[in-house]
Amino acid sequence: MTADATGTPAERGDKPNATRLAVLVPFAIVTLIWGSTWIVIRGQIAVVPPSWSVTYRFLVAGFAMLGLALWRRERFPADPRGIAFAAALGLSQFCLNFNFVYRAEQYITSGLVAAVIALLLVPNAILARIFLGQRMGGQLLAGSALAVAGVGLLFVQEARAADGSIDQIWLGITIAVGGMLAASVANVMQATELSRRYPMVPMLAVAMLMGAGMNGAIAWTTLGPPIGSAAPGYWAGVVYLGLFASALNFTLYFNVIRVIGPAKAAYSSVLVPIIAMGFSTVFEGYRWSAFALSGGVLAVTGLVVALRARRPRR
Repeated sequence: MTADATGTPAERGDKPNATRLAVLVPFAIVTLIWGSTWIVIRGQIAVVPPSWSVTYRFLVAGFAMLGLALWRRERFPADPRGIAFAAALGLSQFCLNFNFVYRAEQYITSGLVAAVIALLLVPNAILARIFLGQRMGGQLLAGSALAVAGVGLLFVQEARAADGSIDQIWLGITIAVGGMLAASVANVMQATELSRRYPMVPMLAVAMLMGAGMNGAIAWTTLGPPIGSAAPGYWAGVVYLGLFASALNFTLYFNVIRVIGPAKAAYSSVLVPIIAMGFSTVFEGYRWSAFALSGGVLAVTGLVVALRARRPRR
């Protein structure tokens, strides 16, 4: 029996071309926007401590989603299970994940952080097997192996380019792994039957605002009252990260997870470091090495192989 056999027409196999577009278009938007965020995040943490920057980001995102949900008159998760789900999502995705990611960039390059996050497909596949009963077929496994090999080459390239001591680099990598694992928990949560009981936009609004509250509590406890910046560019970055990289992207990404499962959806993270390197080439003069080119080719090849596989089976 295939997963979600009673899902949408796209999930049941009707109109396959429309199904592909419904997945590939948001997939492309998500990877392009998230690929651009690494440069913005680097600028953010150079001005304001990470915890406060993450707080502002998800206040913008949460209130944007709240306004959209109210305008659409959608049902908010008001029952205990819905509130608990939103709190868990806010903690894992919008608090722990981003606090870890922002802090990791204080120790290692954004390219190396992106390469670590690109391995998201591994814990996603493992957790989907444990908690959702989804089995990866041979084609998906082959694509994953190619993608992991490609990400490994990107990892070696970025590790060689990283400044600082070995201890500092490993600390940054460890923090980034923590962020990846927190994101993986949130990804698998979106593929559960419980998540489908609540409309996406109001659920994300509540989760993002809860996450912003958690981030603000951490920031105030460790750093004191809110810290801001007089630079207009900083707040422009907050708005971009809040509206596009968070409100828009998480809505698209979590919907993709519900259609194709967390393992395949995580392939967006495989493309993100490649796109990030492309932006760095244009804006920062990044030069592609043989490792980076080989890793990019392998990762994209694995992506194509994996996304052509059948949906994960239960």
